[in-house]
Amino acid sequence: MLTLYDAARCPYCARVRIVLAEKGLPYDAVEVDLDERPAWIYEKNATGRVPVLEEDGGFLLPESRVIMEYLEERFPEPALLPADAAERALVRLAFERFPTLSGPYYDLLRGRPGGSAERVHEQLASLDRALEERPYLSGSVYGLADIGYAPWILRAQTRLGLEVRGYAGLAGWLDRLAERPAVAAEIELLAAA
Repeated sequence: MLTLYDAARCPYCARVRIVLAEKGLPYDAVEVDLDERPAWIYEKNATGRVPVLEEDGGFLLPESRVIMEYLEERFPEPALLPADAAERALVRLAFERFPTLSGPYYDLLRGRPGGSAERVHEQLASLDRALEERPYLSGSVYGLADIGYAPWILRAQTRLGLEVRGYAGLAGWLDRLAERPAVAAEIELLAAA
């Protein structure tokens, strides 16, 4: 059985929850209070961050991207990486460039110097241009790249109060993602928060 050390508000955890749901994998969730992290979480991950995936037998794996890739390799069906090599490369490129979105997002969320809605909107506009050229971040099929970005785009609306639907490509992409039960569950979770 899988155990996920989780935090409902955390977009990194949302990535893993979506992958688990897409693959139909049952798991036990252990909620971690991010404001008062319990001492035991540091035994699971030295940084104290979530998500952390634990398998029976004690195998522990932190870091959302690593967990996502592990789950894809360990449970290959349904596939969340495209069959086409060029589209798989686009997945890797999306993850490589992810800090260009997450940096401005967290700067604004945490009120850091230089944090601004404009910087986040620049990144949203860049994603919008890509999504006007293709239906998903990796090309023709939904997968890990979309899962990797969706939690931040959804939270840009709910936590940052930014208008995301003014971007036609992003709006269409969000509509396509919302049709997937795994993503719809995350949208419901955000609405309930």
